[in-house]
Amino acid sequence: MGFADLRTWLDRFEAAGELKRIKAEVSWDREIGTIARRSFTTNGPALLFENIKGHQDTACRRLATALLHKRARLAMVLGFPADASVRDLVQYVRQKNREGIPPVEVKNGPVKENIIRGKDVDLLQFPAPKWHFRDGGRYILTFAGIVTRDPDTGCINMGVYRGMIGQRNTIPVLIVASQHGGQTFAKYRQRKKPMPVAAVIGYDPIMDFLSGSPLPAGVCEYDVMGGYREEPLQVVRCETNDLLVPASAEIVIEGYVDPDPKTFEPEGCFGEYTGHTGDVSTPRPVIKVECITHRNEPILRGTQEGTLPGSYNENSMMSSIQRAAIAWNILDQQGVPGIANVHVHPVTNGTNVCVAINKRYQGHAKQVAAALWGSGAASWRYKHVVVTDDDIDISNYEHLDWAIAYRVNAGKDDIVVFPGSFGSPADPSTPLEERDVGKLGSGIWNRVLIDATRTWMYDPKPEWGGRFPPTVHPAPEDEVLVDQRWSEYGWE
Repeated sequence: MGFADLRTWLDRFEAAGELKRIKAEVSWDREIGTIARRSFTTNGPALLFENIKGHQDTACRRLATALLHKRARLAMVLGFPADASVRDLVQYVRQKNREGIPPVEVKNGPVKENIIRGKDVDLLQFPAPKWHFRDGGRYILTFAGIVTRDPDTGCINMGVYRGMIGQRNTIPVLIVASQHGGQTFAKYRQRKKPMPVAAVIGYDPIMDFLSGSPLPAGVCEYDVMGGYREEPLQVVRCETNDLLVPASAEIVIEGYVDPDPKTFEPEGCFGEYTGHTGDVSTPRPVIKVECITHRNEPILRGTQEGTLPGSYNENSMMSSIQRAAIAWNILDQQGVPGIANVHVHPVTNGTNVCVAINKRYQGHAKQVAAALWGSGAASWRYKHVVVTDDDIDISNYEHLDWAIAYRVNAGKDDIVVFPGSFGSPADPSTPLEERDVGKLGSGIWNRVLIDATRTWMYDPKPEWGGRFPPTVHPAPEDEVLVDQRWSEYGWE
């Protein structure tokens, strides 16, 4: 399909009737976030704000958000028709996550049209919103790809870590030790050296889709982007470090993160992916900004976090596809047999995952959970694993509810709690002391498996045709008879 920059995708969405340009003056202070939430709750359009209060004459005047909270638009980005099925998207992502085409470095690109250094750096030139009224400040990094380089292997990684404007040239960020960026930061901390970073804002939405996904360690997101687009990503070298960034990105913020706690600044609260307000204001590591490069008339890309029932944001819609695909690939790689389907509902952001299996043995469901919980992808996800037989449509809550009602015996071993596991520090069900990233390195989770498969503890009974009572579905021959005579019944 080839790479397209953010502007091209906005044009494509607009041509498909999927973009709304907001020309009325709006405030960055909570109003933009409230409008975005309205689009989430109404399955509404992508949004491009073109008249932001206080930013009519700043270096950046426009903001794009709510691009990917609707499955139809995500399908477009992945190269599918708008009505593509969830399972088709998951299967495609499973395949593409395993492919890679390395990027190619070019000498220049649109992101270099403007270069701002040193004392001229002013983050308030960008219309970063205060997305939610309880947020601790203006969040400029909500959908940026944060680029780092492993000092041991030289491998480049891109991840999504939230960041709030501190001073005119500082961004306190949440860096979690269990994530790839956090693991790289730990290596710089051991060396007592600052970590170079580059925050890429606004590019082909495939960057948004992949940079927030836990690809295997050592796999460069740029390579996988190339696999998706079937051509090499063109990258340019940063001005102040040796990191590489997409040549036609809208904005790149270059800087470094000092591991010395004396340099930390307060960050938070923040409206988190869970749909709840996250941690209280906490001292965090800081990106000290040394340089900003951007296109002429740049567009800031951002998103409001937080999923609620009936209000799916961009992260939740992407997670519903990406986290299911990653889980399925993990199960394959770990040799777990009989996987029939994997589903993540958007409202859970991957915290819950459902797996349908062709059951081969009594402990099969536990093998599924163990494989997922032992993976690096489980850092913020897969807290609750529900495993069913393959006759259950795991994308349908009615099917799941029925399976849990009649195939789960809580007094046996159908519900398993795995205590004290690493987990998300943003989960409000976890006590604050167990969410202390500075002390614990991650949050603490008690994970749960619900084995909603038919038990094999019964002796086989000839009248059942197996180990478990059959359902009340009609016999196949009866279904055939009724199909053949349907017109005779006069039932239209």
